[in-house]
Amino acid sequence: MPASGQFEGKVALVTGAGSGIGAATARAFADEGASVVVADLNIEQGQAVAESIIGKGGSAAFIRCDVRSEDDIRNLITETVRQFGRLDCAFNNAGVPGGAFVPLAEQTNETWDRVMETDLRGVWLCLKYEIEQMLKQGGGMIVNCASSCGLVGQQGWSSYVAAKHGVVGLTKAAALDYATQNIRINAVCPCAIFTDGAAAAKEATDPAVWAQIDAAIIASQPNGRWGTSEEIANAVLWLCSPGASLMLGHALSVDGGLIIR
Repeated sequence: MPASGQFEGKVALVTGAGSGIGAATARAFADEGASVVVADLNIEQGQAVAESIIGKGGSAAFIRCDVRSEDDIRNLITETVRQFGRLDCAFNNAGVPGGAFVPLAEQTNETWDRVMETDLRGVWLCLKYEIEQMLKQGGGMIVNCASSCGLVGQQGWSSYVAAKHGVVGLTKAAALDYATQNIRINAVCPCAIFTDGAAAAKEATDPAVWAQIDAAIIASQPNGRWGTSEEIANAVLWLCSPGASLMLGHALSVDGGLIIR
C-alpha cells in the first residue's frame, strides 16, 4: 500500500524496535511521515534501524532503553520530548518469550520473574510515563503488544501466557482511566510471527526438530502460515490512526484466525 503521510508531523515511539515487529513498525511509522524514536536494549540493532530510516529521508533517533528499568523509561520519554517536542503515538512492544515448551511445574522462578518484569511490568512502566507526557500535551495514542497467548491458553507457555493476559487486562483498565482525556489505549495480539528471532531459532535448531515446530505452527493456523512483522505493523498504525477513533481498550487479534478455531 502506498504511503499516505497520515502521521506527518507526529512523533512515534517504539520499544523493542531493533528487530522483528518493533523494527517493522518503526519503519512503517516513518514511511507514513512520523518522526520515530527507536528504543531498544541492543544498541547495534537499534542504531541500525534508526539509520535505515534516516537513510530513506525519514526522521529518527535511537535511544537505548531497558524496559525493566524505570530510570531508563523516564529518560526515554524525556529524551523523546527534548529531541522532538512531543509524543503522539507509542507502541510498547519490547518483550521476551521465556518459558516456551516447558510445563509449569518445570519452569524456574527466574524464568517467571524475567518474563513478568519485562513483558508486564515493562509495559506498565512505559504506560505510566507515556500517559504522563500525553496528559501534558492534550492526548495521544498507545498500543501495547500482547499476543494471542493473551486471549487463550497455550500449553508449555504458562509464564508468557500469564504476562500477556496481564497486558490485555492492563490495556483495558488504563483505557478506562483516560477515556475522557483524549488518550486512546489498545492492544494488538499477534499469532506466531516469523521475526528475526524466529529466523535465528530456525538456523540454530536441528532441521528435523524445526520441521516439527514449523508444521505444528502451520497446522494451528486456519490460514496455513506464519504471520509477518509487517502485518502486525499495519495493525498498530491503524490503531493509532484517526480511522480507529472509536477503538478503546480493545485487544485486536491479528492471528490468521487462530483464536476462532
